[in-house]
Amino acid sequence: MAESKSTVTEGIDDVREIVKYLPHRYPFLLIDRVLEHEPDKHLRALKNVTANEPIFTGHFPQAPVFPGVLILEAMAQTSAVLAFKSLGGYPPPETLYLLVGIDAARFKKQVVPGDQMIIDADVIKERRGIWKFDCKAHVADQLCCSAEVLIAKNEIEL
Repeated sequence: MAESKSTVTEGIDDVREIVKYLPHRYPFLLIDRVLEHEPDKHLRALKNVTANEPIFTGHFPQAPVFPGVLILEAMAQTSAVLAFKSLGGYPPPETLYLLVGIDAARFKKQVVPGDQMIIDADVIKERRGIWKFDCKAHVADQLCCSAEVLIAKNEIEL
Protein backbone atom coordinates (compact mmCIF):
# COMPACT_ATOMS: atom_id res chain seq x y z
CA MET A 1 0.00 0.00 0.00
CA ALA A 2 1.42 3.38 -0.98
CA GLU A 3 2.02 5.99 1.67
CA SER A 4 -0.26 8.97 1.44
CA LYS A 5 1.47 12.32 1.38
CA SER A 6 0.01 15.49 2.79
CA THR A 7 -0.94 17.94 0.08
CA VAL A 8 -1.25 20.94 2.38
CA THR A 9 0.75 23.73 0.82
CA GLU A 10 2.11 27.03 1.92
CA GLY A 11 -0.14 30.02 1.82
CA ILE A 12 -0.04 33.24 -0.14
CA ASP A 13 1.74 36.06 1.71
CA ASP A 14 1.36 38.63 -1.02
CA VAL A 15 -1.98 40.32 -1.71
CA ARG A 16 -0.83 40.80 -5.32
CA GLU A 17 -1.10 37.03 -5.67
CA ILE A 18 -4.56 36.91 -4.05
CA VAL A 19 -5.98 39.42 -6.54
CA LYS A 20 -5.01 37.06 -9.37
CA TYR A 21 -7.82 34.81 -8.05
CA LEU A 22 -10.40 37.43 -7.04
CA PRO A 23 -11.83 40.46 -8.87
CA HIS A 24 -12.29 42.35 -5.59
CA ARG A 25 -10.17 45.39 -4.78
CA TYR A 26 -9.92 47.82 -1.88
CA PRO A 27 -12.08 48.42 0.07
CA PHE A 28 -13.93 45.20 -0.74
CA LEU A 29 -11.05 42.74 -0.87
CA LEU A 30 -11.49 41.01 2.50
CA ILE A 31 -8.57 38.56 2.48
CA ASP A 32 -5.10 39.79 3.38
CA ARG A 33 -3.26 36.48 3.31
CA VAL A 34 -3.79 32.80 2.60
CA LEU A 35 -2.15 30.85 5.41
CA GLU A 36 -2.52 27.35 3.96
CA HIS A 37 -4.55 25.36 1.51
CA GLU A 38 -5.17 21.82 0.40
CA PRO A 39 -6.73 21.66 -3.09
CA ASP A 40 -10.27 20.23 -3.17
CA LYS A 41 -10.40 20.24 0.63
CA HIS A 42 -9.43 23.27 2.71
CA LEU A 43 -8.17 26.85 2.70
CA ARG A 44 -7.31 29.10 5.65
CA ALA A 45 -7.19 32.87 5.14
CA LEU A 46 -6.47 35.87 7.33
CA LYS A 47 -8.24 39.23 7.47
CA ASN A 48 -6.66 42.03 9.50
CA VAL A 49 -9.50 44.18 10.79
CA THR A 50 -8.18 47.72 11.11
CA ALA A 51 -9.69 50.86 12.61
CA ASN A 52 -9.12 52.84 9.40
CA GLU A 53 -11.49 50.72 7.29
CA PRO A 54 -14.21 52.89 5.73
CA ILE A 55 -17.04 50.78 7.18
CA PHE A 56 -16.25 51.93 10.72
CA THR A 57 -17.11 55.57 10.03
CA GLY A 58 -20.76 54.58 9.85
CA HIS A 59 -21.11 51.17 11.50
CA PHE A 60 -21.42 52.09 15.15
CA PRO A 61 -18.62 54.72 15.28
CA GLN A 62 -19.03 54.94 19.06
CA ALA A 63 -18.44 51.16 19.34
CA PRO A 64 -17.12 49.86 15.99
CA VAL A 65 -18.14 46.32 15.02
CA PHE A 66 -17.15 44.61 11.79
CA PRO A 67 -20.46 43.84 10.04
CA GLY A 68 -21.60 40.23 9.97
CA VAL A 69 -22.42 40.51 6.29
CA LEU A 70 -18.75 41.35 5.61
CA ILE A 71 -17.64 38.33 7.64
CA LEU A 72 -19.86 36.25 5.34
CA GLU A 73 -18.36 37.99 2.29
CA ALA A 74 -14.85 37.19 3.58
CA MET A 75 -15.97 33.56 3.82
CA ALA A 76 -17.26 33.69 0.23
CA GLN A 77 -13.97 35.18 -1.00
CA THR A 78 -12.01 32.51 0.87
CA SER A 79 -14.23 29.86 -0.73
CA ALA A 80 -13.71 31.32 -4.22
CA VAL A 81 -9.93 31.25 -3.84
CA LEU A 82 -10.15 27.61 -2.75
CA ALA A 83 -12.33 26.75 -5.75
CA PHE A 84 -9.94 28.41 -8.21
CA LYS A 85 -6.86 26.89 -6.58
CA SER A 86 -8.56 23.48 -6.68
CA LEU A 87 -9.11 23.89 -10.42
CA GLY A 88 -5.36 24.32 -10.81
CA GLY A 89 -4.69 27.83 -11.93
CA TYR A 90 -5.65 31.42 -12.25
CA PRO A 91 -9.13 32.09 -13.57
CA PRO A 92 -9.59 33.77 -16.93
CA PRO A 93 -10.77 37.39 -16.55
CA GLU A 94 -14.33 36.53 -17.64
CA THR A 95 -14.79 33.83 -14.96
CA LEU A 96 -16.11 34.71 -11.52
CA TYR A 97 -17.47 32.75 -8.61
CA LEU A 98 -20.53 34.53 -7.27
CA LEU A 99 -22.10 34.09 -3.87
CA VAL A 100 -25.41 32.28 -4.41
CA GLY A 101 -26.35 31.17 -0.92
CA ILE A 102 -25.67 31.26 2.79
CA ASP A 103 -27.15 28.57 5.01
CA ALA A 104 -27.08 28.09 8.79
CA ALA A 105 -25.21 31.34 9.51
CA ARG A 106 -24.53 31.91 13.20
CA PHE A 107 -22.70 34.78 14.85
CA LYS A 108 -21.05 34.03 18.20
CA LYS A 109 -18.62 36.89 18.89
CA GLN A 110 -18.16 40.42 17.64
CA VAL A 111 -15.20 41.25 15.43
CA VAL A 112 -13.70 44.67 16.21
CA PRO A 113 -10.80 46.81 14.98
CA GLY A 114 -7.47 45.28 15.91
CA ASP A 115 -8.68 41.71 15.50
CA GLN A 116 -7.06 39.18 13.18
CA MET A 117 -9.86 37.07 11.77
CA ILE A 118 -8.93 33.58 10.59
CA ILE A 119 -11.33 32.15 8.02
CA ASP A 120 -11.47 28.42 7.27
CA ALA A 121 -13.31 27.03 4.25
CA ASP A 122 -13.76 23.29 3.81
CA VAL A 123 -15.27 21.79 0.66
CA ILE A 124 -18.52 19.94 1.27
CA LYS A 125 -19.23 19.22 -2.39
CA GLU A 126 -18.93 20.53 -5.95
CA ARG A 127 -21.34 19.78 -8.77
CA ARG A 128 -21.54 21.45 -12.20
CA GLY A 129 -19.67 24.57 -11.11
CA ILE A 130 -21.61 25.03 -7.86
CA TRP A 131 -19.53 24.62 -4.72
CA LYS A 132 -20.71 24.24 -1.13
CA PHE A 133 -18.35 25.00 1.75
CA ASP A 134 -18.39 24.70 5.52
CA CYS A 135 -16.89 27.99 6.73
CA LYS A 136 -15.82 29.26 10.12
CA ALA A 137 -14.29 32.55 11.25
CA HIS A 138 -12.26 32.76 14.46
CA VAL A 139 -10.53 35.52 16.40
CA ALA A 140 -7.95 34.38 18.97
CA ASP A 141 -9.26 30.80 18.78
CA GLN A 142 -12.82 31.93 19.56
CA LEU A 143 -15.53 31.16 17.01
CA CYS A 144 -17.05 34.37 15.62
CA CYS A 145 -19.18 33.02 12.81
CA SER A 146 -20.06 29.77 11.10
CA ALA A 147 -22.02 29.22 7.89
CA GLU A 148 -22.42 27.05 4.83
CA VAL A 149 -21.45 29.10 1.77
CA LEU A 150 -22.55 28.34 -1.79
CA ILE A 151 -20.77 29.89 -4.75
CA ALA A 152 -21.39 29.33 -8.46
CA LYS A 153 -19.15 29.71 -11.46
CA ASN A 154 -20.30 32.53 -13.70
CA GLU A 155 -19.03 33.79 -17.04
CA ILE A 156 -19.32 37.52 -17.73
CA GLU A 157 -18.92 39.53 -20.90
CA LEU A 158 -15.89 41.79 -20.98
